Amino acid sequence: MELRYQRPRPLPVTSSGYMQPRDYILDKRINIPYVYRMKNDIESANKGESGFDADDLNLISLAQEYADEDKARELLERLRWPNGAICPHCKNDGKVKPNSKLTPKAGSKSAVRKGVYFCGACRKQFTVTVKTVFEGSHIPISKWLMAWFIVCSSKKSVSAHQLHRMLKITYKAAWFMAHRIRFAFGGDTEKLTGTVEVDETFVGGRGDNRTKSIRQIPVVALIERGGKMHTRVVSSVSQKNLSECLAECVDKSAIVNTDNHDAYKPALKEYKRHDVVNHSKLEYHRINPDGSIATTNSAESFFSLLKRGVYGSWHHVSREHLPKYANEFAFRWSNSRMTDGARMAVGIPMVEGKRLMYRKPAN
Repeated sequence: MELRYQRPRPLPVTSSGYMQPRDYILDKRINIPYVYRMKNDIESANKGESGFDADDLNLISLAQEYADEDKARELLERLRWPNGAICPHCKNDGKVKPNSKLTPKAGSKSAVRKGVYFCGACRKQFTVTVKTVFEGSHIPISKWLMAWFIVCSSKKSVSAHQLHRMLKITYKAAWFMAHRIRFAFGGDTEKLTGTVEVDETFVGGRGDNRTKSIRQIPVVALIERGGKMHTRVVSSVSQKNLSECLAECVDKSAIVNTDNHDAYKPALKEYKRHDVVNHSKLEYHRINPDGSIATTNSAESFFSLLKRGVYGSWHHVSREHLPKYANEFAFRWSNSRMTDGARMAVGIPMVEGKRLMYRKPAN
């Protein structure tokens, strides 16, 4: 059979100036709606009014509409308690024994702090900041909300010095505030399913190989394709550490894609399937006979973002705090198909039951 060369047809130039067809938003003449809409329909259910739309939140609206501390507290309550106040002491949701908001009586000399609730079950008082990363902070809630939005919307993170300059607070307060936000993003124990990409990298500076183990810290990324992800900071890339990461984060019914690192093979014998891409032979993407794709490119993409944060924003991270930095990037990756305001609305409820102290109590 004679093979004839056929000259490829020229592709039309798109409106953005590219010859190759691509999924570029400026090349489309239709409005693409956001994939996720985070709505709070409490008011619409009770009053018939339009509910609160988290997609409308941005830095300008937070600075203009919620600069007042009372309004900022109300916004935090709506984000943390979308269905009404919940007592942090006994978890009473107010359905059986209602939680009441304390207000000063007319003519009373005793002052009542704003935002204080009284639990009808355990008879204790509480506010929206109790047993969260906000507890004990003297920084106004309005600045806390702006810091949350900045962290949630910064694709390659933001430094504590930047928060210190933007929010007009001390560098020490900005550093601790950013770490408390990152700490709230951790603690997700839901296991990944479907097709999961697993890969590892080393975070740290370059130098002499004799001090590599001191400078470079291994980070493992586990990404559910089309879903959320987890990160783990390990002491070394060993079979034991990788097995613990997989058992903790990945369901046994998942199809796991890794590179050709030998430590993965014994750890993945109990899983549904283990697809390997051989990076040593320059294989980074393979189509299996069943049509599925074997690759770890999503994990590589995440590592590139994480290292841009290290090089461009933080410049140096310690082994002690690296898990919190990785949690921040994992949270943004898991909620990347949202608007910045919706991502903030997803992150605020994660503060429940989490407290980070600047230093450990003496007793």
